[in-house]
Amino acid sequence: MHVSVVGNPDASVVVTVRGNLDIDSASVLTTSLDQVLDRPGPRVVVDLAGVEFCDSTGLSAFVLGHNRARASGGWLRLACPSPFLATLLETVGLARRMGVYPTVAEALADTAG
Repeated sequence: MHVSVVGNPDASVVVTVRGNLDIDSASVLTTSLDQVLDRPGPRVVVDLAGVEFCDSTGLSAFVLGHNRARASGGWLRLACPSPFLATLLETVGLARRMGVYPTVAEALADTAG
């Protein structure tokens, strides 16, 4: 799995994940999220377009990141999930709990919260 982090001029951050997000690799995402969530009011979009597989460990990383962002007055949003991942997020209730968007641009542009 590969994770890249890009900061934007408006202080939002896009974390792009590629490959399998599972028990063997989720720590890479968790470490990256820890770094970008370590500030007041973080605004983070996780780009999932390149995620081929995600297990419960990956889902847990999303939940922990979301909770940490909210506790700091910010948000963590998910963007570009594959059909498999979108169905998984819906099935486990995460699509309703945190924002899931079809594109990174839409996730960054949403001012509702």
